[in-house]
Amino acid sequence: MSTSVTSRALDLLGAFGPEHRALTLSSLARRAGLPLATAHRLVAELHRWGALARLDTGEYVIGRRLWDLGLLAPVQAGLRQAASPFLHDLYGATLATVHLAVRDELEVLYIDRISGHASVPVVSKVGSRLPMHATGVGKVLLAHAPEPVRGEVLQRLHRVTPYTVTQPARLLEQLRRVRAEGFATTGEEMSPGACSVAVPVRGPDGEVVAALGIVVPDLRRERARLVAALRVAAQGIGRVLTSAQWKQGLA
Repeated sequence: MSTSVTSRALDLLGAFGPEHRALTLSSLARRAGLPLATAHRLVAELHRWGALARLDTGEYVIGRRLWDLGLLAPVQAGLRQAASPFLHDLYGATLATVHLAVRDELEVLYIDRISGHASVPVVSKVGSRLPMHATGVGKVLLAHAPEPVRGEVLQRLHRVTPYTVTQPARLLEQLRRVRAEGFATTGEEMSPGACSVAVPVRGPDGEVVAALGIVVPDLRRERARLVAALRVAAQGIGRVLTSAQWKQGLA
């Protein structure tokens, strides 16, 4: 059965990823499994529409129009709108980098971020995806994910830094503690010199719909204060998510 034009265009967009943010035409064709001539025609159409942008180097990147459309999705628009004032309050109280993230299949998708004052190496960006097992927000989301998701992530553990937890039994114990204690921490597991702490954000039915996290140089002295601040912010977001205004926004 022949592949539709729509499927081929989606294959081209799907060729991009965290490790492949800029691609040449030949790379796009190869990763999408398309003949070069077909890729050339479809890429030109996607570029004219704004789904792709062309750099001075000749490489293609995801275009602004796709990002604008993505922001209209309820998981982004609703959550970002509900969480925005609480993220700013959290930043004002800690001056640390603040993250709001959701689970996207087996990865963490960062949907909002406020950069902190401290010179802490932070690799996440709004719209980027990172491994769940190496991030604070990821561990929160993984702890509350369906069992099949946890099982698949446990089979794909990889080392990002020398401190990344890659032993399934150890990670499972950490996830158990996340559910019991209500927060997750990391120590230089995603980036050397960066520690994180995160808590769940619950939706109208009490389900975990997102994770709220902070990145700091050291957690040893400030963990209790940061957890308390995160919980206050997460509860505030949760109240907005359960309000009539939020429900109407998703109707």
